[in-house]
Amino acid sequence: MTVFCKELRSGGLGFLVWSAIIGGLIAVCVGVYPSMAESMEDMSALFAGMGDFSAAFGLDKLQYGSMMGFYGTECGNILGLGGAFYAALTAMGLLAGEEGGHTAEFLLTHPISRLRVCLEKLAALAVLVVGLNLICFACGAGGILAIGEEADWGDLLRYHGALLLMQLEIGALCFGLSALLRRGGLGLAMGMAALLYFAGLLINLDQGLDWLRFVTPYYYADAARIFAGETLAGPMLAGCALGVLGAGFGLWWYRRKDIA
Repeated sequence: MTVFCKELRSGGLGFLVWSAIIGGLIAVCVGVYPSMAESMEDMSALFAGMGDFSAAFGLDKLQYGSMMGFYGTECGNILGLGGAFYAALTAMGLLAGEEGGHTAEFLLTHPISRLRVCLEKLAALAVLVVGLNLICFACGAGGILAIGEEADWGDLLRYHGALLLMQLEIGALCFGLSALLRRGGLGLAMGMAALLYFAGLLINLDQGLDWLRFVTPYYYADAARIFAGETLAGPMLAGCALGVLGAGFGLWWYRRKDIA
């Protein structure tokens, strides 16, 4: 497990920074809810009547004035975007970083197979992403308890579970792409996460693009759909399949790749 531990150590600082920023923002958002509660009903009616803008962000389905609606809109977007960017950036540098940093010559001369290297890097990615989500959930749940608000804990757990699955899928896809690169793909990682996010918005705006629900993980990680009790098993299974294909492609390609 040498490679696994090394990846955890090298990614430790970034993990702490991202967790502190995202978790802190979630805690702050939850903390300001009581001071905004009095004006929430007017804001909820305003957002619900903003046409395409409301539909794009699910504000026509969520009760923005409620604790859960506010949490899904504000905190969910923070973790949904921040967590996706973190997973994408971390995964994109796992394999490409070895060539870009000229450490592949050292690593691959040791008696360890490329398959094992990839599997341990994937395991480290999963641990980092899960750890970030646990910290963020603790910040959100702790904030709700601290301000004394009521929450549907079942829906909250399902929502955070969907966000975790979404980030793991994006991480797996970026891991597969990293096998094709010879140096870090910062722009590609950010671009992929952003593209999938905007694809999720487009589904809400145009029913003709409904097929994108099997492409973008932001469809099944949408608070409006989860809190409304919609059945999302199909898109989740499709997301899992895409993640497995992405990770599998990375494993296959890196094993046969001519390392520069």
